[in-house]
Amino acid sequence: MNKLFAWLTGSVIKEVGNVIDNLITSKEEKLEIKKQIQVILETAESNAQREVTSRWESDMNSDSWLSKNIRPMVLVYLTFIFSLLAFTDGNIGEFKIAKEYIPIIQTLLVTAYGAYFVGRSWEKGKKIMSTNNNKE
Repeated sequence: MNKLFAWLTGSVIKEVGNVIDNLITSKEEKLEIKKQIQVILETAESNAQREVTSRWESDMNSDSWLSKNIRPMVLVYLTFIFSLLAFTDGNIGEFKIAKEYIPIIQTLLVTAYGAYFVGRSWEKGKKIMSTNNNKE
């Protein structure tokens, strides 16, 4: 999530920084403004992550089968379609994966495995901490 947020806001931060550099001459003022902007962006990211978590919790507490399973179904569908396209794109005769697909596949694998294993570890840690706090 941090990488995505940085990618989405990276150019914005750079452009804002350039405007600040052009309008303000004092080095201290520039640093203070950049710090304040960083705090604002970090707060926005934190709020966005909290909202996503809230939506996921709401989905899991729902009685609807679809709301509980829509994310896994979309993930399976997109993975299947992407894999199908990557493995069949231009592969009549000799089989090879086009070099354009490799970074995408790497990013998807790292993200999926990271999210699953880190998420599961976090959930288990939270459950253990909750159990330990209830015993005290």
